[in-house]
Amino acid sequence: MASSESTTQMKVVHGDAGYILEDVPHLSDYVPNLPTYPNPLRSNPAYSVVKQYFVHMEDTVPQKVVVHKDGPRGVHFRRAGPRQKVYFRSDDVVACIVTCGGLCPGLNTVIREIVCGLSYMYGVDKVLGIDGGYRGFYSKNTIDLTPKVVNDIHKRGGTILGTSRGGHDTSKIVDSIQDRGINQVYIIGGDGTQRGAAVIYEEVRRRGLKVSIAGIPKTIDNDIPVIDRSFGFDTAVEEAQRAINAAHVEAESVENGIGVVKLMGRYSGFIAMYATLASRDVDCCLIPESPFHLEGKGGLFEFTKKRLKENGHMVIVIAEGAGQDLLTESMQDVDQKDASGNKLLQDVGLWISHKIKDHFAKENKMAIVLKYIDPTYMIRAIPSNASDSVYCTLLAQSAVHGAMAGYTGFTAGLVNGRHTYIPLNRITERMNKVVITDRMWARLLSSTNQPSFLKPKDVHEVKKAEQPPAQLLEGGNCNGGAEEAKKVEQIPTQLLESKIN
Repeated sequence: MASSESTTQMKVVHGDAGYILEDVPHLSDYVPNLPTYPNPLRSNPAYSVVKQYFVHMEDTVPQKVVVHKDGPRGVHFRRAGPRQKVYFRSDDVVACIVTCGGLCPGLNTVIREIVCGLSYMYGVDKVLGIDGGYRGFYSKNTIDLTPKVVNDIHKRGGTILGTSRGGHDTSKIVDSIQDRGINQVYIIGGDGTQRGAAVIYEEVRRRGLKVSIAGIPKTIDNDIPVIDRSFGFDTAVEEAQRAINAAHVEAESVENGIGVVKLMGRYSGFIAMYATLASRDVDCCLIPESPFHLEGKGGLFEFTKKRLKENGHMVIVIAEGAGQDLLTESMQDVDQKDASGNKLLQDVGLWISHKIKDHFAKENKMAIVLKYIDPTYMIRAIPSNASDSVYCTLLAQSAVHGAMAGYTGFTAGLVNGRHTYIPLNRITERMNKVVITDRMWARLLSSTNQPSFLKPKDVHEVKKAEQPPAQLLEGGNCNGGAEEAKKVEQIPTQLLESKIN
């Protein structure tokens, strides 16, 4: 027998055999007597050959695909896609798109496909671009977006709408939405941006407005939970190969050459991990989730010396958030934050390069040549690759279908290879991180043949803390088992207190 419970941000339905549906809000939850209309896709030539036009209302997608035969069915999300009935007439739709936070490959592709999806699938011709992030709602003019305007923007990096951090003023934003007659809002951004989307949705709901709030998660670090991966991640991993290859060529061309490459990853080391696995030229990968030490037995200096003696050269990949505890010990900690409330990190790549140089200079036994490469802004600014471009298209179309069907307060995302609608609070409740007791990190250590750098005491504490269930280690997504460490991998306190970007 099914039972249900709900909050303003999520409706939870319990079914047989431990089935749980974490459903997204709908405009009909708080706006009474909403009329519905036949979906224009019924007469759309693009869908004339599709066997099943519309997603069944009972279709859901499981969060985990690996279960025991006697175990509960677990958490499910509503499957994304077009519905038979829509809650907006095409002529009545006034949509807007806003991009917030840092740059990421694929932003322009998502913008293009939202505009084209609304126009080509639903006949919507009023789409506005919000200039410069959240503050653009109340401090800048809008940009009229048409298929012709956005036709070739996917070939460019960045975002044609501009972006910014901070600037979130809920009352002013919703006032602007109301004044402009906007009834669909597409918000593209990371966890802070999606927290802002949740607040906007709550205010829209409080005012009883027929406005659909749809989020599209964007983070190049892949640190958003629940979803398989975020758009731009594949492109970042692919582009990072160029920097790693350059570091390898430099290191291999001289005696005792060391190439150090710093990659993105403030709190999550997914880019560094996957770029290392893809490269095969990396000798050592350092990420925020796995502590390391420099001096003494089992330290980085000892391993560096050993690898140089064996191969004559070495490549180190380090995520920007790795080793920050070591930096604060050796440098004056300046507790500064950006406009999003994120702590400004010290340049760990530059720091570790100096540390390695100083160590071998003091030894006077081995002369080294070290080259440091930081490709961060080169990676962020490029267009998406083919894989990410397809993913961006599907995310954008899923968001459009959801908004037209009257869903609101949701994020479109890929879960176990299926596109779904996820409640905003699930996207923002914690941060996705590499689980170093999982098989994926073990695969990396096997590939590079590097030590874990964990002391016996650290190993015991990590295993005791995380303990993911054995049958769920292979969760069917690229998170490397991060879902199983949900209780451990909570968002740091300072992030919860940060401003919304």
